[in-house]
Amino acid sequence: MADTWTITAAEQGIRLDRFLAAGERLGSRGRAVAALERGKVFLNDEEVGPMQGGVSLGTGDRVRVWMDRPGSAARRIAREAATAGAAPGALEIVFEDSLLLVVNKPAGLLTVPLPRRPGDASVYAQLVEHFRSRKRTPHVVHRIDRDTSGLVVFAKDARTQQVLKSQFIRREPERVYLAVVAGCPSPPDGTWRDRLTWDRVSLAQRATGTHDPRGVEAVSRYHVVERLAAASVIEVRLHTGKRNQIRIQAALRGHPLIGERQYTGSPGGRERATAAIAFPRQALHAWRLGFEHPADGRPLTFEAPLPRDMAALIERLR
Repeated sequence: MADTWTITAAEQGIRLDRFLAAGERLGSRGRAVAALERGKVFLNDEEVGPMQGGVSLGTGDRVRVWMDRPGSAARRIAREAATAGAAPGALEIVFEDSLLLVVNKPAGLLTVPLPRRPGDASVYAQLVEHFRSRKRTPHVVHRIDRDTSGLVVFAKDARTQQVLKSQFIRREPERVYLAVVAGCPSPPDGTWRDRLTWDRVSLAQRATGTHDPRGVEAVSRYHVVERLAAASVIEVRLHTGKRNQIRIQAALRGHPLIGERQYTGSPGGRERATAAIAFPRQALHAWRLGFEHPADGRPLTFEAPLPRDMAALIERLR
């Protein structure tokens, strides 16, 4: 037996696990978590697990619970353990030497633990396990959002970390993202330039004016790679690296990322980005990363192919 609900405008923004825990649905948070752990929950026809319990639902999202789904528990537990890094072999390392490593982070995994949610799975935690036998500690250089996939670099010692961080502070690394956005930006090539401020209450970026002393410059160069049905694939090159930068800059111009839940721009933005084209996360991938090796200055450039979910989304919209 399966129950299906469609999210209304009044329910938008609610977390998936809280929606499921309501009395008229599963009745408790424990039952909601158990259903997620056993692979019995689907969001827009995609199976989701405990790591997606905190996703914010948007108007038109479809939530289905298949309580008597057979044989799902073992598959779900194994998959979530691998994604969370319980097995170090699950970590996708693109490059590693004596000073640093580059990881292709999957969507749904934090780069580093959050102080407010220290138990959530992260790449950092996976690397702690990866280094355990060698008595090393990973050192964070930069990070990307939980639901953004792609390339991240970590240092193996404090000196290497500082050298790499200095490159990022000077805006020297090449950081290129691929995104699927609602509509099509015009002109097809251009620069997004804004002043942003971080709202510590809502934990989100806000656009602000030149009069605001808290504002910082955010600059991205974009290029339309391919036009799709009601959407576009764009390449975005970061000149600055502010938190959530691409997500808010795209939304400010009326082209929110497909699957975006937080930065949706105009009042109709959520419907354009999440209801018209269903996708369980923001369609953003850190595709290319280039920087100088901290020891000898030689240029290093890495690329991570589009993950399967974004590749399938693009194919669906062609």
